[in-house]
Amino acid sequence: MRIALAYSGGLDTSVILKLMREKLNAEVITVTVDVGQPEDFSGIEFKAYKLGAIKHYNVDAKEEFANNYVYKAVKANALYDGEYPLSTALARPLIASKVVEVALKEDADAVAHGCTGKGNDQIRFDLAIKALAPHLKVIAPVRDWGLSRDWEIEYAVKHGIPVKSKIYSIDENLWGRSIEGGVLDDPSVEPPEEVFTWTVSPSNAPGDPAYIDIEFEKGVPTAVNGIKMGPVELITYLNHVAGAHGVGRVDMMENRVIGLKSREVYEVPAATTIITAHRDLERLVLTKRTLDFKWYVDGEWAKLVYQGLWFEPLREALDSFIDSVESIVSGTVRVKLYKGKISVVARSSPYSLYDSELMKMLDQSMSVGFIELYGLQAVKAYWKKLKV
Repeated sequence: MRIALAYSGGLDTSVILKLMREKLNAEVITVTVDVGQPEDFSGIEFKAYKLGAIKHYNVDAKEEFANNYVYKAVKANALYDGEYPLSTALARPLIASKVVEVALKEDADAVAHGCTGKGNDQIRFDLAIKALAPHLKVIAPVRDWGLSRDWEIEYAVKHGIPVKSKIYSIDENLWGRSIEGGVLDDPSVEPPEEVFTWTVSPSNAPGDPAYIDIEFEKGVPTAVNGIKMGPVELITYLNHVAGAHGVGRVDMMENRVIGLKSREVYEVPAATTIITAHRDLERLVLTKRTLDFKWYVDGEWAKLVYQGLWFEPLREALDSFIDSVESIVSGTVRVKLYKGKISVVARSSPYSLYDSELMKMLDQSMSVGFIELYGLQAVKAYWKKLKV
């Protein structure tokens, strides 16, 4: 049996790599996908071969992630429950697609991942694999074989697999960093400063605010402070600048797809900054009816991605609507970063619907008849109710 394994180099995927060779007598091909996580990829490759992988792939997918996933999320203002800019969920279908590509190239029989049976990632990986290659078997040993963390650590020590002592479960990519576990499992406890690495404490942020001009073209950021940047460079730069001012911390209770509640902590400085600016620019250039409907569409788009339904046809249909609307979302937005807060202080666009001259020229007497007709049914219904 030949298996392509989504390999991070962590405890779970290292243990299951050896287990699959042991229990299934499988030839395992490991695939590590770089979506912006700060890892030693050569070290991960060395570890994979040491544990018995017959072949290893390091796939640099940062540009693809930024262009085809992150920037779609920007245009959709992708916020889970209106609060958290999707990051982990956004990368999973891309990672799965790269592992499937390798599986097909290497004529594998199955694709494996290290997800547990308690979270959302199992859904994201399983559904992506099934959509892209329904003939491939999906293997999730941690879930399917009921592996516990304590058992994995014991197994790793016994078989000489390096185990890093860690308190928190962390996932990082270009767009965000998620932290869970340890003291964070108690939602009544404030997250300690030790869990944050991308953002400084707002109380320790600089005493002077930072002003940043973000230029958008057709809904996506293309320049910062007048300097054109590619997606990866732009996101990396804003992660640094906004994080240095304490912007981008999220602490929230989530409803997982499988029914459990979980407390999740995120650091998303660039995402928070870009989406805040983007939403403000939309308010400047889109009509009220378009805005009202798009905010509903944005919410549905975020739900689909969060719930692992990237390959749902509705998501692609919503993308078509969003791309059409975003064709005029171009302009520049100035944001102010100060002590963990972000606020929009200025905006401009050649498509702006704001017209100061129209405000001055409007014949105010026209409003009287408009108000009469606008509220006619509401007023009549109110008085009918009183009479009854």
